[in-house]
Amino acid sequence: MELGGHWDMNSAPRVVSETAERKQERKTGTEAEAADSGAVRARRFLLCLYLVGFLDLFGVSMVVPLLSLHVKSLGASPTVAGVVGSSYGILQLFSSTLVGCWSDVVGRRSSLLACILFSALGYLLLGAATNVFLFVLARVPAGIFKHTLSISRALLSDVVPEKERPLVIGHFNTASGVGFILGPVVGGYLTELEDGFYLTAFICFLVFILNAGLVWFFPWREAKPGSTEQGLPLRKTHVLLGRSHDAVQEAATSRGARASKKAARPWVEVVLALRNMKNLLFSEMWDIFLVRLLMAMAVMLYYSNFVLALEERFGVRPKVTGYLISYSSMLGAVAGLALGPILRLYKHNSQALLLHSSILTCTLLLLYSLAPTMGAVVLSSTLLSFSTAIGRTCITDLQLTVGGAQASGTLIGVGQSVTAVGRIIAPLLSGVAQEVSPCGPPSLGAALALVAIFIMSLNKRHSSGDGKSKLKSE
Repeated sequence: MELGGHWDMNSAPRVVSETAERKQERKTGTEAEAADSGAVRARRFLLCLYLVGFLDLFGVSMVVPLLSLHVKSLGASPTVAGVVGSSYGILQLFSSTLVGCWSDVVGRRSSLLACILFSALGYLLLGAATNVFLFVLARVPAGIFKHTLSISRALLSDVVPEKERPLVIGHFNTASGVGFILGPVVGGYLTELEDGFYLTAFICFLVFILNAGLVWFFPWREAKPGSTEQGLPLRKTHVLLGRSHDAVQEAATSRGARASKKAARPWVEVVLALRNMKNLLFSEMWDIFLVRLLMAMAVMLYYSNFVLALEERFGVRPKVTGYLISYSSMLGAVAGLALGPILRLYKHNSQALLLHSSILTCTLLLLYSLAPTMGAVVLSSTLLSFSTAIGRTCITDLQLTVGGAQASGTLIGVGQSVTAVGRIIAPLLSGVAQEVSPCGPPSLGAALALVAIFIMSLNKRHSSGDGKSKLKSE
């Protein structure tokens, strides 16, 4: 500045300093605005993915409760109806791992769209089925490609950090659970109309088409690595075979699948990926998948004769039991929202939380088996909704922690295949146990849960994620 026509030399450094400070403030302000904008975009992406989960189970749950009644109306005997029902589980058993690995290779967007569209085709054919043969044929596309939720969970594991993964997956399960609660209500109303089943199947087809459109118009670019969402920095992972980051780039742009196809034929990469994972799955993670199988069968045995057991033990009408099941489903959805505080209490130790939730599940199954009154049944059902919902999220997170998120699609697919094995075995065990007592299936479930707890107690090494590097080095 000038004083009496002369420049004050002492003020020069101060002016330069003030200019630098203003530039720094503008730069800091710009970075803050960019971070806030990235947080909004990341949250928008997660909300879109939650909506995909909601629509998926909403559409499915409109139709699935009506399948057994419809196939019998087509003239199928109870035995044939049972075989038709089992065929879906068998298809899921063999397709879960394959489709999950396929999503690791070609990218999440392509695989998610393909699964939704083929499932939509299956429900459209189901609505047009006029005999048992067409009914069985219509179940094939859904049996092979109905892995929307698995791929969505794999996508979540791609874009959120390991510490926040259980919380985000829990929220996703909550959104899906709400769809499973509302779907049967809508389906039950529609089936009362003329040609109600066909109308319900067609509406389910439209829901899946809407879901495909949502995925197509996803804000994929907003999920790019480096974005943040209130402490959820999105990160980049790599494909199992060590190739460039095609799988997660697919979640950021639509060019990932094309790049992967240029690199190699997708199905060749799928076969190679499955071969590279074999040693890890059967030598390093056998206990995790065995625990998943045992706990899944324990819960399935609990539900297998729930309606019949309450009627025989307490004279409760099926309608009232239906209300209790809906109540339990709603509590299971709420459990996903409570996962955040629980994880903070456990310092994000998924293995410890899984162990304690399994102990609670085992205790509640035993309480239900010995319940002298309906009050004890309601209490056990209420707490079981929380323990099983938390356990499902923790076992998925533990798989990804030990196996490594770069092969998340394959790992989640293998987990779904394990659950499918449980769906095949549990009805057989339930039938045998019911010959002894109406309380036989849940008692057997408590015994299986106890075995799972024993295995977890002997294998605590996974809490530190020791197996993570092994998969990366394959």
